[in-house]
Amino acid sequence: MAAAEPAAERAGPLLRLRGRLDRASVAGLWPQALRMLDGAQGLDLHAVEALDSAGLALLAELVDRLPRETRRIEGQPPGLAGLCAAYRMNAELIRSEGTV
Repeated sequence: MAAAEPAAERAGPLLRLRGRLDRASVAGLWPQALRMLDGAQGLDLHAVEALDSAGLALLAELVDRLPRETRRIEGQPPGLAGLCAAYRMNAELIRSEGTV
């Protein structure tokens, strides 16, 4: 099965991301995701196949732009938990207090 082309789309109140979120795809995906972020309340990561540190940075920036009262993250792509631990981020992709 071929990998899904990295993309962002709105699914109701969620911004749905799909494909590999890595160094090769993030620069092209960033403007697309930003255009669709207005009014979003969370991220749907169920269709994200893999990510690296560049993908994690994209997700963290997107989450930071969501309204705190309603923000949520759905889905747990492969590698997300390990990257969050390595960068001292919690499940909401927010850096822990006191880290650089």
